[in-house]
Parts: sequence; structure tokens; C-alpha cells
Amino acid sequence: MTVVAALARTSERLAIAGCETPRVDAEILLAHVLGTTRSGLRAEPDRSLSDEVIAALEDLVARRERREPLAYVLGEWGFRRLTLQVDRRVLVPRPETEIVVGRCLSLIAGLVEPRVLDVGTGSGAIALAIADECPGARVTGIDASVDALAVARGNALNTSLAVELLEWDLFTGLPAGPWDLVVSNPPYVRPNEIELLEPEVRDWEPRAALVGDGATEAVARGSSEVLGAGGVLVLEVADGDASRLVGLLRELAYTGVAVTRDLSGRERVVEGVTTSAD
Repeated sequence: MTVVAALARTSERLAIAGCETPRVDAEILLAHVLGTTRSGLRAEPDRSLSDEVIAALEDLVARRERREPLAYVLGEWGFRRLTLQVDRRVLVPRPETEIVVGRCLSLIAGLVEPRVLDVGTGSGAIALAIADECPGARVTGIDASVDALAVARGNALNTSLAVELLEWDLFTGLPAGPWDLVVSNPPYVRPNEIELLEPEVRDWEPRAALVGDGATEAVARGSSEVLGAGGVLVLEVADGDASRLVGLLRELAYTGVAVTRDLSGRERVVEGVTTSAD
């Protein structure tokens, strides 16, 4: 079997399975097995595949046909400048969250050694990206999931980035500051919405990291108590929920409350500043 034939067959199977981007997924899977890139595949369309390669591809395709997220099938996923290990213990890092990191970096750009707290760190994506792109930052990530923290610690080791990782229940309050920045992508899917999501999310990603019941509000309230004067809170929020969170932050006496849209134009990031000292 050649590259072009394998891609055609794999694309057809994934399309029948209902995958949203079957051709792209097919190329990514075959490139992963061959240790090349999608461009590399296009450069050698008539390359013959060994039995070992075909068998390895079959294993991955079968998993993707069951709608297992592509990131889990690969065991890794790109996030900004990093490649992170991911599996069912953590959410798949998303482009929307890259926007969150971008806002954080802009807000702490003038600080020499900003103290940063990532609430619900999961795979460590936000914490590690900030540590990577703001080398002077002192970053702490917290999560209630021991399993998620194990993934984050592995990613910290693999990327050689120094972040502190703590087991912590955000509903008990947040670690004492003062922090210059608190950032969070908290669980914000409503319980009655989970069954409406695509199978990759609904059936595979950790539900505790998806479905929120007051988590966003707890982060907003807890942050107001641990941020230093002039410190900033940055939240990723559910589609359609930004205006409500803007109101909450203003009620909590945050100033400079602002909203940033994601790549799809949705209001996805809400931020606010704690009152400056007199």
C-alpha cells in the first residue's frame, strides 16, 4: 500500500465515523506513524508502506474511529510553542486557551518577576506556556485532580520548565498571595449541555474538568482576596456568558473589566484588575 492509497482509505473510514476533518486527521495519523510531516507525505505520495507501518496506522485509526480525540490518539498536542503530553486524565489544550495565555503575557509584560497562579492547571498548558514565554515569571499551578497533576508534572519535566504544582480544591479558597496574575480556564459547561457536545468531548474528556457548578464564580471571588493591589484576573468563559461575568467582576470591585474575543469571534476571555493601593 502506498501513502496516497492509505490516506484515501483512512479518510473514507474517518468520514464514515463522523470525524469533522477526516482528511486532515488521516494525514496527521500517517505522518505520526512515519515520523514525518504532512508536507513530507505530499512529497512522497507513491512511497510504499511496510506491514509494520500499516499495522501501526490501523491501531491509531481504529481508536479515532471510536471518536477518541486525535490528541489522545497521538498522545501529545501542540500548545503555543510547546508540545504537551495529553491523555484522558486532562482536557485537550485548545486554541481558545492560547488566546487566554496571550492576554496574560500582555498584562504582565512590564513586570520583572510576576507571581502567577493558574487555577485548574490540568495538563499544565497555561502555566507552562507562561513560564516558557515569560522566563522571569514565578508560576504556580493548582488542581484538585491528582491524575491531572501527574500529567502536568510530566510536561514540566519534558519541557524543562520550572513551575510549582499543588493539589488544591479551589472551593476552599486560593493559595495566599499576593499574586500579580490569577488565570483560570475553569469547568464551565453546564450539566444540561454536556450531552449536546461532540463525542470527542462528551465521551472522552474528564467530566470534572468540563462541567462546572460555580467554579468560575469561586475563582473570581477567591482571586479578589489573594491578588495584590493592581493584580489581574483572567478567565476563560463559556460562549455567551461573558456579559454575566463582566457584571460579577464589577460587583466584586474589579476595575478595567474587559472582554477579548477568540479566533471565532466569540467573547471568550474576561479580565479585571484589583483596586490599586492608595
